[in-house]
Amino acid sequence: MNSKILIHATDLRVSYDGHEVLHCAELSIREGDFIGIIGPNGGGKTTLIKALLKSISYQGVVRYDPMVQQNGVRRIGYLPQIHQIDRSFPIQVREVVMSGLQAEKGLYRRYGKADKAKADALLSLTGINHLSGKSINELSGGEFQRVMLCRALISDPVLLILDEPNTYVDNRFEGELYHLLEELNKTITIIMVSHDLGTISQYIKSVVCVNRSVHYHPSGQITPEQLQNYNCPIQLVFHDEIPHTVLSKH
Repeated sequence: MNSKILIHATDLRVSYDGHEVLHCAELSIREGDFIGIIGPNGGGKTTLIKALLKSISYQGVVRYDPMVQQNGVRRIGYLPQIHQIDRSFPIQVREVVMSGLQAEKGLYRRYGKADKAKADALLSLTGINHLSGKSINELSGGEFQRVMLCRALISDPVLLILDEPNTYVDNRFEGELYHLLEELNKTITIIMVSHDLGTISQYIKSVVCVNRSVHYHPSGQITPEQLQNYNCPIQLVFHDEIPHTVLSKH
């Protein structure tokens, strides 16, 4: 693959309270990739994401290509696990979406008609434009997840990072979400943390297994033998032609 490397991490190590969560990790994120990140709970998936975002303390090197960050503006859309977000603040849905423009507009700059129209277009794309004037504390978990996806997309990122985006999402929108991401991947590089390799395997292009160490597999398909070699305790179970994944004890 000769595509541009957007993010390159080498010798990446992260520790919490003296416990090393990531050890000597190395990973290159290439333009156009759609990476599925898998691994056991506590294996370091979210920690890896936060280190790539430079939002936590780490040792090692994380380099951004100018496409990703230039003149202080970072072109990364990020959807964190929504249980980490405080929803008690009384702010409307459209305002939350437009807040994704703060990095380029500044904290106190007012939003214009074009910004509002862009937010409304994204809300329509995800099927929640009728909620634009609602307070976020009135939303269901799935509705709020869609709002945060719109927020991650409004700044026209070159890289979209999603940490378990199908949490709290109903089955219908989950299918729509994956098809939307597949379409977005034509112009945006995507990294998605998921426990369900079986479902996402038809959409992703490569797999990263994280269990303290990091292993990149340049294919959306991965075998039980490879998972064992990667020390990634996930079992693949197949029912007819529909793949599923379950976590083994660890």
